[in-house]
Amino acid sequence: MQNAMPVAPARAEHYAKVLARFTAPMPSVEDRMAAGKALRRRVPHESHADYRPAPGRQDPVGLLEAQARTRLPNLVPIRYARMLASPFAFLRGSAIVMSADLAGTPVTGLTVQACGDMHVANFGVFASAERNLVFGVNDLDETLPGAWEWDLKRLAASAVVAGKFVGADKVLCEEAARAAVRSYRKRMREYAEMGNLAVWYSRIDERAVLETASPQARKDVERALAKARQRGHMQVLEKMAELVDDRHRIVEERPLIVRETHTSDGRPIAEALGRTLELYLESLPEERKSLFARYRIMDVARKVVGVGSVGTRCWVILLSGNGSDDPLFLQYKEAQPSVLAPYFKTRAWKCEGQRVVVGQRIIQGAPDIFLGWGIQANGNHFYMRQLRDMKGGATLDPATTRTKTFPDYCKLCGWALALAHAKSGDPAAIAGYLGKSDRMDEAVARFAAAYAEQTDRDHDALAKAALSSFSCSRSSSGSSFSGSREAWKRARVSNSASSRPLP
Repeated sequence: MQNAMPVAPARAEHYAKVLARFTAPMPSVEDRMAAGKALRRRVPHESHADYRPAPGRQDPVGLLEAQARTRLPNLVPIRYARMLASPFAFLRGSAIVMSADLAGTPVTGLTVQACGDMHVANFGVFASAERNLVFGVNDLDETLPGAWEWDLKRLAASAVVAGKFVGADKVLCEEAARAAVRSYRKRMREYAEMGNLAVWYSRIDERAVLETASPQARKDVERALAKARQRGHMQVLEKMAELVDDRHRIVEERPLIVRETHTSDGRPIAEALGRTLELYLESLPEERKSLFARYRIMDVARKVVGVGSVGTRCWVILLSGNGSDDPLFLQYKEAQPSVLAPYFKTRAWKCEGQRVVVGQRIIQGAPDIFLGWGIQANGNHFYMRQLRDMKGGATLDPATTRTKTFPDYCKLCGWALALAHAKSGDPAAIAGYLGKSDRMDEAVARFAAAYAEQTDRDHDALAKAALSSFSCSRSSSGSSFSGSREAWKRARVSNSASSRPLP
C-alpha cells in the first residue's frame, strides 16, 4: 500500500495477532473428528449413563423459591400451579433445578451456544424472514455458551417425562429418548462434513418435516403445519382483541391478561412505554427502524406466558400499520440471567436481553426481524419479539397424542438440536466423540430414565410444599409460597393446561 501511515509497534503487533487468527492452518475434518474421538478416553460414553443425586443436593423447592424472589409476587402462585399440573410441567418450569443437577455430570469440554432450557415442548415451527415455515428451537431465554451434553441430556430426560405424561409405557419412553440422541448423533456427523456456510443456511423446512414423519403421523403433521400458517397477526387480533369505538383493544382475561395503568414499580404505563420504545429502537438495525416507524400503538397489556417464565415481566403491545387489517403484536419479555450462568465462564453481557437475541440469531439462523433489547432505568433487562408469526408446536396432550409416533417427534427434536449446536460449535469434534455406534444413545437414555424418576420426586416435593403453604409455618419465614388457599385456587382455575405449548 502506497502512502500508508506508519503504525506504532504495539498496534502492529496487535494487528498481527488479529490476522493470525484468520491465517493459521485450520485442522481438517478428519483431525477434528480424531480429536473428538480421543476425548472418549477421558470421558467414556458409559459415564453419561449415571445419575445419582449429589451429596448435599440443593433443595429443588429452595431453588425455585430463590428464583421466585425475582418475580412478581402476585403471579408466582400461577407459576407453581402450572408446574404442579404434572411432572412434565414441573420439568418445563424447573430448568434451574436440572442445571444444578447437571453441574456434577461428565462433559467433554466442547462447547456450543446451548439452549439452556431444552425439552420436547420447546420446539416448533415458525416463519423465516422469507415467510417459509421452519422447525427448530423456539424459546431461548436461557441460552448461553455451554456444554452440548447438558442440552442433549435435558432433551432426552424430557422425552421420558413427556412420554409418561401422554401415556406411553416405559419401553416407548426410553425409545423416545434413544430416538432423540440417535438422531442428534447421525445429523451431527452429516453437519461435520458440510461447509460452514452450508450449515449456517441449513433449515428444517416443511418438506423435511413431512419427509421424516411416519405414515401414521403425516396427517397430524400436515394439520399442525396448516394451523401454524394461519397463526399470524390477524389471527391473534381476532383472538386477543375487540373493537371499542372503532379502535382495537386487547381483551382482558384476569389474571393472565391485564390492562394495567402503572408498572410494578409505580410508573404510568404511557411513560414506561415511551421509555421502552426508545431503548428498543436503539437496538434495531436502521432498516428495521424504518419499517417499525410505520406502525402506531393501539393498546398494551401485561400477559402471563409459558411455565418457567411466569412471574417475569411480560407485556403485549398491539400496533396497527397500513389500516386495521395490518396488525403487529410485539411481546416484551423480561430477561434474567441464564440458569447456566453460574456454571460456565462466558463473556459478560451488559444486557441479558441482548444475550437472548444474539443466541437466538445464532441458533435459529432465520430469526424474528423485530428482535431487540434494552435495560430499564430500574435495572430490568428485556427483549422484544413478535408475539406470534406463523408459530406452532406439537400438542402434548394425553387425550390426543399418538404415543406410537412420539419417538418420531423426538427424532425430529434431536435433529433440530444438532443443527442448533452445529451452527456454533465444532460438529466434527462432537461427531467424532459420539461415534457411529449406539453406545451414547443407550447411555443417555439410561440417564434420562433415571432423571425422570428424580423429576417425579421433585414434583412431589413441590406439591408437598404447596400444601404446607396453606398453613402459617412456611409463610412466616417469608416463603414465596405464602398466600391463602383461595389465591392458589384462583391460580389453578386461571391456569391453562400445562400439557399444551403455551404462548
